[in-house]
Amino acid sequence: MAIPDHPALDTALTPADAGPACPAPRPADLSALTRVSLHPEPPLADYLAAMRLAEVEAQARLGECMLLSWYDRDRDFESPQHSSECHQDSATPGYVDYGLHHGATLMVDIQEGRFVFFYLPLDF
Repeated sequence: MAIPDHPALDTALTPADAGPACPAPRPADLSALTRVSLHPEPPLADYLAAMRLAEVEAQARLGECMLLSWYDRDRDFESPQHSSECHQDSATPGYVDYGLHHGATLMVDIQEGRFVFFYLPLDF
């Protein structure tokens, strides 16, 4: 599953003419993540409602956990803030890369990429 509105994460969309001299950026490898897609009805009002829903889902699946990174398409805002600025030529948005490289094991996608959250389980 690719995050909608981030076509670079969809492996089916890599250019066919990219050769070894100019390889296309590779999409993020999300295979190590548990990916949960939620479609609440009625649609959520805002980011805060999405964050509460994602937190409940993450705690049900991971127990105690930490939110590492997230994206809010309504406001085109991400956390860590400005993380995608370092990824302008990358196939992977900064918030995805941050979550993957900081130990996220769960991605909660709400309303087809409207809100996306990456969680790390806390083991004591």
